[in-house]
Amino acid sequence: MPASQPRSRARDRNNVLSRAEFLSLNQPLKGNQESRSSGRKQSGQAGAAGAQNSNPKERRQSQQLPEEDCMQLNPSFKGIAFNSLLAIDICMSKRLGVCANRASSWGGARSMINLLGITGHGIPWIAGTLICLVKSSTLAGQEVLMNLLLALLLDIMIVAGLQKLAKRKGPYDVTPGLLDYLTMDTYAFPAGHASRAAMLSKFFLNHLVLAIPLRILLVLWALCVGFSRVMIGRHHITDVLSGFVFGYLQFRLVELIWMSSNTCQMLISIW
Repeated sequence: MPASQPRSRARDRNNVLSRAEFLSLNQPLKGNQESRSSGRKQSGQAGAAGAQNSNPKERRQSQQLPEEDCMQLNPSFKGIAFNSLLAIDICMSKRLGVCANRASSWGGARSMINLLGITGHGIPWIAGTLICLVKSSTLAGQEVLMNLLLALLLDIMIVAGLQKLAKRKGPYDVTPGLLDYLTMDTYAFPAGHASRAAMLSKFFLNHLVLAIPLRILLVLWALCVGFSRVMIGRHHITDVLSGFVFGYLQFRLVELIWMSSNTCQMLISIW
């Protein structure tokens, strides 16, 4: 035992960590522990007091923030797919807007593209239908023209209502024309010219006897009218495609509520 004590003392002297300047590594000072514990207690008391003094609205917001952050950091697959398709639609529509202004790559053809768009506008078609209705002398012709007039009026009202609900703006800041304001075609979704062209082409193909070249030209006209609105920067690609779909649905609606010859004659006599 006496011999082992000097050996242990020698080991303690040789141990570097047993020196005074290294004691804090093995045993923290009591003063530091007390100061840290007191600081933690004070911060905890201050946090509790702040939580008690905060309003219930702030508590709800603080509870909702983590959920909102999680929603932003972890979006759903549907949200990612929808945003990706929307970004592709906007990018492609801007690229195809070659006649959006005079400085565009096809700015010189803007007048011709606008003229092609006017052929699908509602006001000229309504005016032409009324003129043909006045000059028509056959019952079959008057029946077709009255239902065509009904289809045009329904198209203007349905498209105007959908545009007011969606309120989507076009890819370029293009001011609508006077005819657009008359038919309330001031927003982008859905494209009114596209829906009208699709409805008219399907109506004529179904109720008029046309040769095959004329039928092909009628379909090409509807496609050109729809995509001319993308070229001048008024609509996105999806606006035009949805316009074609709504135009077909409007045609089916008119077929369901088709007015008979007697009804048409009664309306003409009242007018």
